[in-house]
Amino acid sequence: MKKWGILLCLCMLVVAGCDTTSRLDNGEVLYTGVKKMHIEPAERGVKLSSDAESAVRDALSVKPNNALYSPYVRWPFPFGLWVYTHVTPKKDKGFKHWFYERFAKTPVLISTVQPDLRVAVVPDILANYGYFSSSASYTLDYNRKNSRKARITYDVTYGRPWHYGSLSYPEPVTPLTALIDSTRASSLIRVGDVYRADVLASERSRIASELRNHGYYFFRPEYLSYLADTTASPYEVALRLQLLGNLPPETLQPYRVGHVTFDLKSASGQGAVDTVELSNVTFIYQAPLKIRKRFVERNITLRTGDLYTLDRQTESLNSLVRMGVFRYVNVAVSRPDTLSDVLDITLDAAMDTPMEAWFEANVTSSTNSFIGPGVIFGLAHNNVFGGGERLSLELTGSYEWQTGKRQATATRSSLLNSYEFGLKASLAFPRLLPSALFWNSRVERRYGGKTTVQLSAELMNRPQYFRMMSLNTSFAFDFQSSATSSHTLQLPKIGYNYLMNSTASFDSTLQENPAIALSFRNQLIPTLGYIYRYNCQFGPHDANHIYWQTSASTAGNLLSWVVSGTPGQKKFLGIPFSQFAKATTDFRYYRRLWGDVELATRFLVGAGWAYGNSSVLPYSEQFYIGGANSIRAFTIRTVGPGSYAPPQDQVDAYLDQTGNFKLESNVELRFPILGDLHGAVFLDAGNIWLLKAEANRPGGTLNKKTFWRDIALGTGVGLRYDISFLILRLDMGIGLHAPYNNDKPHYYNMDSFGKSLAFHLAIGYPF
Repeated sequence: MKKWGILLCLCMLVVAGCDTTSRLDNGEVLYTGVKKMHIEPAERGVKLSSDAESAVRDALSVKPNNALYSPYVRWPFPFGLWVYTHVTPKKDKGFKHWFYERFAKTPVLISTVQPDLRVAVVPDILANYGYFSSSASYTLDYNRKNSRKARITYDVTYGRPWHYGSLSYPEPVTPLTALIDSTRASSLIRVGDVYRADVLASERSRIASELRNHGYYFFRPEYLSYLADTTASPYEVALRLQLLGNLPPETLQPYRVGHVTFDLKSASGQGAVDTVELSNVTFIYQAPLKIRKRFVERNITLRTGDLYTLDRQTESLNSLVRMGVFRYVNVAVSRPDTLSDVLDITLDAAMDTPMEAWFEANVTSSTNSFIGPGVIFGLAHNNVFGGGERLSLELTGSYEWQTGKRQATATRSSLLNSYEFGLKASLAFPRLLPSALFWNSRVERRYGGKTTVQLSAELMNRPQYFRMMSLNTSFAFDFQSSATSSHTLQLPKIGYNYLMNSTASFDSTLQENPAIALSFRNQLIPTLGYIYRYNCQFGPHDANHIYWQTSASTAGNLLSWVVSGTPGQKKFLGIPFSQFAKATTDFRYYRRLWGDVELATRFLVGAGWAYGNSSVLPYSEQFYIGGANSIRAFTIRTVGPGSYAPPQDQVDAYLDQTGNFKLESNVELRFPILGDLHGAVFLDAGNIWLLKAEANRPGGTLNKKTFWRDIALGTGVGLRYDISFLILRLDMGIGLHAPYNNDKPHYYNMDSFGKSLAFHLAIGYPF
């Protein structure tokens, strides 16, 4: 065995020492990355904006072969280059050819990087951000052992930034110039701001869009130009916006909407052609017609005789696409003759096949850290009533086991196996109902809306504990109010939980904990809910991202008003109903640090309060913490509430570890490793608490005196493998602080390093 080990080491040394430049052409030099990148001001005190610095670094950063931390650090052994150099197949088939095609990497050369060209464009890049009088140069640092390898050092010097001194518009002597002048209040250029070429381009596009929304269809941004005067004041640019001379005559007049035509082809492209004149649209279609004509006409907001606007054209196109029944929708604008001031609009579309079926067999991962094989079979009709309504049926089945390692003794099992079966039927309308109340809303015309009615049944079986049936029905509105804000309104959502049977150990737990028993009782959960989502990307090339979701729900209030009886004992149709209020907010911030390195953060807080007809939240509405998508140093439901720790010999202790207040924070650094393999380093913190004291769970109540000691803290590392359609994730969490009291006097109070580890296999990012 020792001989084989020595032989293996010798082979690795031989391979590592092999030259990777022997196949290079004469005069070529292998690029091995950037040694240093100096970006300094020409005078002290001048700072470079982050956008400008990122643009410069992006222009100079070229990945070398086998990049680890691009463009500065490479992996020790460039395997792809070695294959390219030493494994040359003589045939177009066989193992050697496959091996070469699969693993060989073409060398990145100094000549292909073209550093002379890159430093030449750096002054232009900086000038686009207002830093004129800049310069850039480079030097090659040749490898001492092999002169055919070299790294690049870049030196960039930038001057003081220039600002906008003044901005003037064309004299408002014509309707066109008067309209341009009227938009100056919305100008993107502000006197005193740093000069930026991209802002100038955006301002031209803004003005052109405004003109096109006032009938000037043929006007383009390139018909506007700027005159710049840099002599008036030092480091100030005086701008004058002007129209180009000799503009085409059609650009100088506004247009109205002429004839509107909707040309619809069948899914097969065959069928007799028929024409119907509607009130606003000429409808041409191939029989048989599979969609109601009035829904098509309603989604076309361009009206004959109205002033043409680009926004109305975009609204019409997007509304038709959102119906989900067309394979494609195209729009064409034409001028019937050179003397008219009208534009004919033709919308060309083709029906899509309405039926859709799918079957999936996969590995599922849920937010409660359960993972296992799952099967999904679905069937949908995307145009069931001829108005883009989608009727879908979905059957699901899964077998799951919990991942991770519990922070407790071996008497508390970590293998919580279960299986689930579910049936869900939903009917989605591509509009807000009733349509008469919402269609005239400009917001709904621009962003659309969806109304969904859903029925579902789910059977969950935990062999060691219970079998439960859940029935749910919901009526929900989904709509956007802007490009970044979306809303979901549930009116109402009714759930019914029925505990079919339970084991003796589970019954014993319920008897010992009345609060848990009440949360598992058979009950109706009639909920009214609202969800707000804010989703915004910003920064250079939309590198940074903010996501914020806030939800609020209340249950049982309407029933409590109409049903008589003593609070806590009221029933509807002989069934107890729950009454509570619950709210959760989840804020996430993603920032691109450099290259493909990203910092992801999340802060979540939630609270629920039972009142009236309930003394505790239903178990399905309570908070829990830990697991693959939470505090990864702890398995699901092994933390909290507060400093409470269930008896170590209690097998079903996880039932106790829920609460009605939750606080969680996560920080994760994500970075590339090799190809599709990425890594992460993370820090997780949080806990759950009770808002009402319970004698059976001492230490579980939220208390400002013990709040900081109650925060569970964990760190860890992880691997992510991106296989395009999903991301496989393996995380190893390391516990740093457990909130429960033990004999450890210090903040680090884990029993041992080995017992503080938790491993999680999951799908997708944790947040």
